[in-house]
Amino acid sequence: MMRIGILSDTHDQLARTARAVAMLGEAGAEVLIHCGDLTGTDIVHECGVHPCYFVFGNNDFDEDALRAAMNLAGGVCLGVGGEITLDGKRIAVTHGDVIRDVKRLTAAAPDYLLFGHTHVRIDHREGPVRYVNPGALHRAGEHTVALLDTATDEVTFLRVR
Repeated sequence: MMRIGILSDTHDQLARTARAVAMLGEAGAEVLIHCGDLTGTDIVHECGVHPCYFVFGNNDFDEDALRAAMNLAGGVCLGVGGEITLDGKRIAVTHGDVIRDVKRLTAAAPDYLLFGHTHVRIDHREGPVRYVNPGALHRAGEHTVALLDTATDEVTFLRVR
């Protein structure tokens, strides 16, 4: 049983990201997954208070600095997309801006595909794959993150003010 906090499209919104990370921690998140568009290293360090996995988004221009910050924070960089296994669940992660990456990851039929980019929260299943977009912490009508409970397969969206 594991609770996974999911963030995306933080776009250097440090204070809002800090609130989101705190909310996810209070909700029981043991691990964080950031689906890209961090844009700055401060976001990496904020997420690094928990074990964290990261992917790059289309606005993550300084990948070398971000990768160095991820290493310093003890995070795992999955590049533009990759798959991890947590609590026996196969979880694919990408930003979602490159359809080729989405297709490559879904072809392996993971339990979950986590992505961002659209700034719109999504939770739906297609065949064996559950697609989850946590929403965004920047340029969104409502700023949201998501919490995935692997034991119950429940996804909860949390509104971040």
